[in-house]
Formats: sequence, C-alpha cells, structure tokens
Amino acid sequence: MKYASEDQREPGVGETAGPAASAPERDAPATPAPQAAPASHDEQQGTRNRVARSILDHGPSTAAELALRLELTQAAVRRHLDALVAEGVVEPREQRVYGSRGRGRPAKAFALTDCGRDAFDQAYDQLAADALRWIAQSAGGGEKGEAAVAAFARARLAAQAEGYREAVESADPEARTQALAKALTADGYAATARSAPNPQLGEQLCQHHCPVAHVAERYPQLCEAETEVFSRLLGTHVQRLATIAHGDGVCTTFVPKAGAGKAAHRAGERPHKTTTPSASTAGRNPA
Repeated sequence: MKYASEDQREPGVGETAGPAASAPERDAPATPAPQAAPASHDEQQGTRNRVARSILDHGPSTAAELALRLELTQAAVRRHLDALVAEGVVEPREQRVYGSRGRGRPAKAFALTDCGRDAFDQAYDQLAADALRWIAQSAGGGEKGEAAVAAFARARLAAQAEGYREAVESADPEARTQALAKALTADGYAATARSAPNPQLGEQLCQHHCPVAHVAERYPQLCEAETEVFSRLLGTHVQRLATIAHGDGVCTTFVPKAGAGKAAHRAGERPHKTTTPSASTAGRNPA
C-alpha cells in the first residue's frame, strides 16, 4: 500500500491549510531521518572471508555452527553462504549422520569447493605435478615410475615428520593424536583430533585442509606416504577413511586405541579394521 505524501495529508491540530502556511516549510531544507549506514562492500567481503575460513578450519559446517563460531545471526550467515554458493566458493551437502537419525531432514552442511580451496592455496600445483611426472618418466614409467614417485613421497614426508616427532613423543600416550593435530595445523593442514563415533575404539585425526590436494588426486602415493608417517609417529597401525584428494570434505584417519579390540569384543561390536596403508586404501576412500 502506498502512503500519502506529506503534501497530501490533511492539516492536523494547530496547522493551517493553504499555500501561506506551507511556504516557510518549502524554504527550509529537509532533514532526513537518521539511518544506520549499510555495511560497506569491504566489510561484507571480510565477513564472507571469515565464513569461508571457518569452513576451511573446521570442515563442512551448518549455518547454525558457523553462526555460533563467528558470533553472527543465522540469517546473516545464510546470506553470506548464499553469496559464496553463487560465487562457487562453497557448496551445500547433506550432513553425514552417525547412528540413528532423528526426525526431520538433516541440516545442510556447507563445504569448500576446489575453487574455494584454491583461494587459500599458495601451492604451485602444476609445477609439483610436472615434477612428479618427470620423476616417473625418468624411472621408466609404469610400475617403476610409480615406485619412484612413492620413494620421493616417503622421503619428503620423512623429512616433514621429523618436525612432528618431538611434539608427539613428548606428549602423554593418550594425547599424541592431539599433539600431531597441532603440529599439522602449524604446517597449514587445519587438523583436529576427536573421538571416533565409538570412543572406546579410537580417535579420528581430521585434516580440514590439504595444500597438495590437486597433486595427490593424480599421485595418491603422497597420501599413502603420509598415512605411513602417521602410523610410525603414533606407534600403531592407522586407517585412512577419507581424503580431500578423493573428493571428501575432510581427510580422516582412524587411530585405534590400545586394547580397542578387547573393548569392542566386550561391547559385542566389530572393531574397525586397521591396516597398513596400501595403494588400495591410502589416498582413496576404501570400499
């Protein structure tokens, strides 16, 4: 409904209708009502970057989780998520639910796309891929080439692991996964450690960012070597459950607790199958 303008309203108490009464008002400049200044483009972009960074650091997140972490309203978060989806930075996914699912549809979780990850990456993916291709070809290609790439990956990760070893070995046995997560975070992997769906069986080491994800997609030997390093550092066989290179939202590694098999037997459950990393599991989502 359109409201009548001030010139069309009826005269109120103490007002005189007619041109003479309105003439002084026309000479005086109109004073608009004070309004809150709209957020600038830079402010909006800054908040949008915070939303994307939070997803990078914590993995796929719902609007409610982002609002809680960033101290924003859910409505504001949804507006920024809509913009990020339109820009191809994030994409909505069905949230994975462990155990029995409650009533209603699960909330959508938002994950970074490859384009979104590229905005944070400073890795020279093409240069790295070209170098690994050259290594494989120089070794003769085929199985020999794959073995050469695997040897390079192990050597690279072994040197990187030396920086983590002190942090892991100085921690209490039950805190070593957390110590490794902190060391990985310092190297840009945005890692966290949390309980597995069944805490009696073990923990999950989650890497929410992978600087070499695109290269690892072509050369899974990088993921395999990393899994081997985790196993050595933590002193137990681990199992890679998911990888960003494979298209998952987070690189997830299952770390069994000591005596997990006995706990599972007492609970009448089957323990997680833990294996040494191999070409059939590490770097790929196992079937």
